[in-house]
Amino acid sequence: MRAIGAALLALIATDAAAETITAAHYIAPTGRYAHGILGDALEWGGLQVSLTDGGARRFHLPRDHVFEDIAPRLVDVTGDGAPEVLVVETDVNRGAALAIYGPEGKITETPHIGQRNRWLAPIGAADLDGDGAVEIAYVDRPHLARVLRVWRFADGRLSEVTQMTGLTNHRIGERHISGGLRDCGAGPEMVLADADWQHVVGVRLTGGQLTRRDIGPFAAAESFARALACE
Repeated sequence: MRAIGAALLALIATDAAAETITAAHYIAPTGRYAHGILGDALEWGGLQVSLTDGGARRFHLPRDHVFEDIAPRLVDVTGDGAPEVLVVETDVNRGAALAIYGPEGKITETPHIGQRNRWLAPIGAADLDGDGAVEIAYVDRPHLARVLRVWRFADGRLSEVTQMTGLTNHRIGERHISGGLRDCGAGPEMVLADADWQHVVGVRLTGGQLTRRDIGPFAAAESFARALACE
């Protein structure tokens, strides 16, 4: 009986491992959404995830959606020790949303911005305030509204925590998203630019509120690299 129980536990563990995502990339380039915010006319029609058993799964979007993004991001959002995939998924009529995918497909997403040709630029995901839940941050319309928005994942859903205006992390046509997350010994800090690209800015989430400070002047991409390296 004990041997049967041990075998069953081993089988469950093997099945769980088979469902663990190890990598992700976009597939099916498409020109069906001519926004070009990232400098070209192509977006992505699908997402492929690789699993620990050597298999892969593909998720193809309907024709009125695209992945309008640079690359998928692997982050353990649920806290179970296995990563999920963060992506920018755009409805061609309602603009971008931030979505979370697991091995079985989409788990949840933020609301779409609400208008065609409106985009968001992810910053990253971490437990930003030490409450045990993962927060996900992005800049809503980094070329227009320039609003930092922070969402919390809990119970399979995303809920907005707070937001702050006057910040950005992308310029039209760039193939990269600037800044990101750092921890220089005092907990996670978001690194962005101010709205005029004059300063590199650090932003923390504490008690449900955002606070910002200038890290230093902005002088090309090296400014972000130094800030992220805590120099």
